[in-house]
Amino acid sequence: MRSVLLRLFFVLALPALLVALWWLASDNSTDVFWPPLRTIMQTFPEVWTGDRFRDDVLPSVLRLTGGYALAAVVGVALGTVIGSYRRVRAVCEPVLEFLRAVPPPVLVPVIMLFAGIDDTMKVTVIASGCVWPILLNTVEGVRAVDPVMAETARSYGIKGPSRLTNLVLRSASPQIFAGLRQALSIGIILMVISEMFAASNGLGFTVVQFQRSFAIPGMWTGILVLGLLGFLLSVVFQLVERRVLAWYHGLRVSARRSS
Repeated sequence: MRSVLLRLFFVLALPALLVALWWLASDNSTDVFWPPLRTIMQTFPEVWTGDRFRDDVLPSVLRLTGGYALAAVVGVALGTVIGSYRRVRAVCEPVLEFLRAVPPPVLVPVIMLFAGIDDTMKVTVIASGCVWPILLNTVEGVRAVDPVMAETARSYGIKGPSRLTNLVLRSASPQIFAGLRQALSIGIILMVISEMFAASNGLGFTVVQFQRSFAIPGMWTGILVLGLLGFLLSVVFQLVERRVLAWYHGLRVSARRSS
């Protein structure tokens, strides 16, 4: 019980300190663009009603989920193929490095030309940015499969789908999840950017509308919602990661204890 309380203290101490500093620093502010935190918190329940969550937060989450899931499927599938075959990797690597270097927000106007301005464009923008960390981490994870384990699997006649799921993807899963974690933060950024370009709802659209109408406290509440959404998604991701990679974390704990 004591360890749980101590851990909870360390988790909440820094956020509480930052909120307190923000409250004190902005308490006497008369700057239109830097309202007191007290005013922002009073505005929050007025702005983010049930209808607002349904009309703006839910569409943003659905777009993010669609783009992120698409990037995960494409990134893991292509990364597994590229990482498994040296010749494929030699051919694809220069092109991948070039495409990875192109900032995803630059592609938004181009994607709008082909996908229009509906949800398809927003999902495509999110997927185009999220796919790279997943793909590249998958490639490196597949390349790093233990050769002894690979030879053992070959000796026992384990091949095809069984080898892919029980050896390749399982061995590469820690790096795949590292790519998925990086992609999640990129996806939130691209979700906001895509909704700022062309949208009639969503968190990015709402924040811009508040800014254009000089409803600055409302704009700040939108930023807070984005932060809370990112935090919540991070917590959910950590829970899923711990469950899926329980075997990996167990091995690390055992290795530390034995050393």
